[in-house]
Amino acid sequence: MKAVVLYESGGASMETIMAVYPRHKLIVDAFAERGEVLAIGAFGGRDGSMGVFRDRQAAEAFVAQDPFVLEGLVGKIIIRDWNETLMK
Repeated sequence: MKAVVLYESGGASMETIMAVYPRHKLIVDAFAERGEVLAIGAFGGRDGSMGVFRDRQAAEAFVAQDPFVLEGLVGKIIIRDWNETLMK
């Protein structure tokens, strides 16, 4: 079962976010290379972000390493198991 990570904005300035972003991107790239993150990105209007992960273990490992979390740029974190269903 896949897992979704939801980050709520912590109110950091864009300058602070962009200063940390290169280190965040290194983690994203490493997880993507291993096939552990399937999709990731910010919501419009700086309302947080979302990532879809291969499983809960990958989602939890990502959150534990993400500089956005470690440096307090994220307000709230939610990890949810997700039963993906394709609808046509």
